[in-house]
Amino acid sequence: MRDRLTQDTFFNGKVTVKQDRVGYRFSLDAVILAHCVRPKPGERVVDLGTGCGIVPLIVGFRHPEIQILGVEIQKELADIAETNVKDNGMEGNIRIFCRDIRTIQPTMFQGPVDIVVSNPPFHKAASGRINSNRQRAVARHEIKVTLLDVLKAAGDLLKRAGLFVLVYTPERLPELVQQMRSCRIEPKNVRFIHSREKRESKLMLVEGVKNGKSGLKVGPPIVIYNEDGTYTKEVEAMFLPT
Repeated sequence: MRDRLTQDTFFNGKVTVKQDRVGYRFSLDAVILAHCVRPKPGERVVDLGTGCGIVPLIVGFRHPEIQILGVEIQKELADIAETNVKDNGMEGNIRIFCRDIRTIQPTMFQGPVDIVVSNPPFHKAASGRINSNRQRAVARHEIKVTLLDVLKAAGDLLKRAGLFVLVYTPERLPELVQQMRSCRIEPKNVRFIHSREKRESKLMLVEGVKNGKSGLKVGPPIVIYNEDGTYTKEVEAMFLPT
């Protein structure tokens, strides 16, 4: 397996991340998601659709005093995630489960958890061009897991007042709000993500609270690039260890 993997580093080489050379590879939206997860000491976090484990690795490095559980339906990606956890010496606070999220229960994680995060497939199974690479297709289209599957799992896993955080596409915002509420997760905060200041948003960061009261706030936009193509200060900080 190692022959088909590439290796990237974060935090001045303190975290290494192996990925499939030709299969699904994480993108900046996973880094944004990980940066915006701010658990308290002792809390437990579940990442639904963990891929190569990038979100648990970043969150686990910054918050070594928490427990993180990554769930991934594709075995080849779950195997890579487990390798990344071991290579970074994080077996003590990160565990990877190769499971269909439609089958998971809180009892698997010693009861309800504090935070659930996800970077789910953005596109419906029958919409747009489906990538010929199976790993990428499953990660981007609702082939094996739908948005509602992710939300139902999050609603079941979270304790009361637990936090749900995801990165998603704005074009499905009305559907997302409706389905979050159907799963007892009240949308509380939205930040739209723009590649540049004057371009339309293609992604958004959404936070919800299980059994929360109604009241949605729209925060300042996350702008990725300056006009000269360099990262903005906010995004640049996402690659720093603290």
